[in-house]
Amino acid sequence: MYIQNFIIPDLLLLLFPFIVIGSRLFCTNRSKVSWRIANIGFILIFVLLNFIPLASGTGRFFISNWHIDDFGVLMREVLMVSAILGIWLAKDYFEHGGDGKPAMHQIAEFIGTVAFATFGGVTVVSACDLLTFFLGLEIATIPMYALAAWNKQDQYGSEAATKYILMGSVATAFELFGFSYLYGFAGSIHFDAIQDAVASGPSPLLWIAVLFLFAGIGFKLTLFPFYTWAPDVYEGAPTPVTAILSVTSKATAIAFLVVLVFGPLAPIQEQIAPFIALLAGTTLFVGNLGALKQTRLRRFMAYSSIAQAGYIMVALLGPAATAKTAIIYYLFVYAVSNYLAFFIFGIIGHHREETFNSLRGLSKQKPMLAIALAVAMFSLAGIPPLAGFFGKFHLFFSGAATGHYGIVAFAVLNNVLALFYYLQLIKSAWIDETDDHLNPLRMTKRQRAVIGLLTVAVIVLGVLPFLSDNIFAGFTF
Repeated sequence: MYIQNFIIPDLLLLLFPFIVIGSRLFCTNRSKVSWRIANIGFILIFVLLNFIPLASGTGRFFISNWHIDDFGVLMREVLMVSAILGIWLAKDYFEHGGDGKPAMHQIAEFIGTVAFATFGGVTVVSACDLLTFFLGLEIATIPMYALAAWNKQDQYGSEAATKYILMGSVATAFELFGFSYLYGFAGSIHFDAIQDAVASGPSPLLWIAVLFLFAGIGFKLTLFPFYTWAPDVYEGAPTPVTAILSVTSKATAIAFLVVLVFGPLAPIQEQIAPFIALLAGTTLFVGNLGALKQTRLRRFMAYSSIAQAGYIMVALLGPAATAKTAIIYYLFVYAVSNYLAFFIFGIIGHHREETFNSLRGLSKQKPMLAIALAVAMFSLAGIPPLAGFFGKFHLFFSGAATGHYGIVAFAVLNNVLALFYYLQLIKSAWIDETDDHLNPLRMTKRQRAVIGLLTVAVIVLGVLPFLSDNIFAGFTF
């Protein structure tokens, strides 16, 4: 039972891509066997993760450098939720195209690639040394390059993947440079030894390492000024890939920072706090400004995602326990709200262009979609009583807990700006007159069920803080 509770989910996730891809040997290209196996496998792993006991102190170690603690378990659950919702969204794009693009092919290989990216995120939160840490980040990132160009008949996808690979390669170089300086400073790749070296007193080598590590992860987390690739990649990649990228990649990147800031760099958290606050403030401001003038739905979501990264960064200014709890809770909220929006955009894209104008009159044509869209946008904007409000409240509370009131106030004011552009989307759906030239929308039973489930989830996640003084009662990070 001890082994099953802690290590079996990770082993299953590692083997899972080979199982799904291997299933292609026994079925036709159009068979749904691979997708059904993926559903069973991902949901089984998620269920097994929920049997791992929390509040386990320092966690458990396996093969000396694989660490499983409370934060790691919850991050695994976030990543699995993203993988499950991602393949649900992708299924329609293998049956017919969207946004004027042809249908995709090789669903088994697609699912296997998503699983590899998910395992990379798991590796990041499990790492105890720089080598495993770096490998995990690259395992999570490299499959995303392939996913962005998955539709071979779409030239925009190939262009997006090329930009992503070029920017990602630069980010990798920055990270390796930072890791080399960190190793040179500490004389070890193990986190405990690095933390002891940092506690004994910083040096120029350490500050150079910090600078390059934040620059490298800034590309993946879309922090200012490293965010410029995101709008083009979000627009060019297939819609389900954009959704997976916006959640899985962001969750992995923020997990990287959490492990780094509250692990090896914990002794100098106060010294790097101004730098984190500067990155957070500029990122959320630029993301909000960029979203104001967008008319394409996925490009709009790219700038929204940039702004969300800035809000999440605010939590890193707080104490470890508060910050980790706030980030985990918000990532769950963000994943559900974001996927709800992308499911709606996917339905729009199957019949119309993915633009604001395609939403005109949605409340009269498909009231369920219009309600779900309002719930998703209000949640991302942080409007009570939806989950996004309480998620942002906990992020800001974490930053305020250590006295960083300036950046918290700036983030709150920027949230008012964010509300304006989210309302523009809702205005198109609820107030603007119907355009008779738009194609009618159709939904399958599965799409209705998923959108209903996610809408309820956004509302229920907003109720959770009232059920307990601590969202995750009993956690000891």
